[in-house]
Amino acid sequence: MTEILDHPGPKGIAIPTPFRSTPIALEPEWLDPNGHLNMAYYLVLSERGLDQAWTAMGIGWEYARETGLSTFTAEVHTRYLRELLAGTQAVVTFQVLELDEKRLRGVSEIRDAGDGAVAATTEQVWLHVDLATRRVTPWPGAVREGLEGWRSAHARLSVPEWAGRGIAMRRS
Repeated sequence: MTEILDHPGPKGIAIPTPFRSTPIALEPEWLDPNGHLNMAYYLVLSERGLDQAWTAMGIGWEYARETGLSTFTAEVHTRYLRELLAGTQAVVTFQVLELDEKRLRGVSEIRDAGDGAVAATTEQVWLHVDLATRRVTPWPGAVREGLEGWRSAHARLSVPEWAGRGIAMRRS
């Protein structure tokens, strides 16, 4: 993801393009016997960074508590590109790719906070869910408008070449 200047969103609030989390420290229990981050915890890192993005977009945990609406992950594709070792901090970048009346699709990169190298990527689709009925439901108007601002700002970024790619073993 190539960073560009923040984009003014709805109501003049700057939208980071892409969103970038604060540094997240690897926890010792996340390391496996190989001395690196266990594969499952790359997704934990991604989610910790995405929690920050959701808060910035107005659909974080406070939104869920106040409205009874939230997002559920429908699909995730993770690519592991580089080890993260003990003592490392990571940052998560996030880019909205698509939005419709009930869904959001985006990509994130987990980067080594020290050298900026991409250690893993995720591509996800989320559903907007009513927690009382556990059913997918449309975004409320103001929320959808805010998310459209993010989508529009992030449309200025290039779509990563790996986004939308399936999984397969390449033949040599």
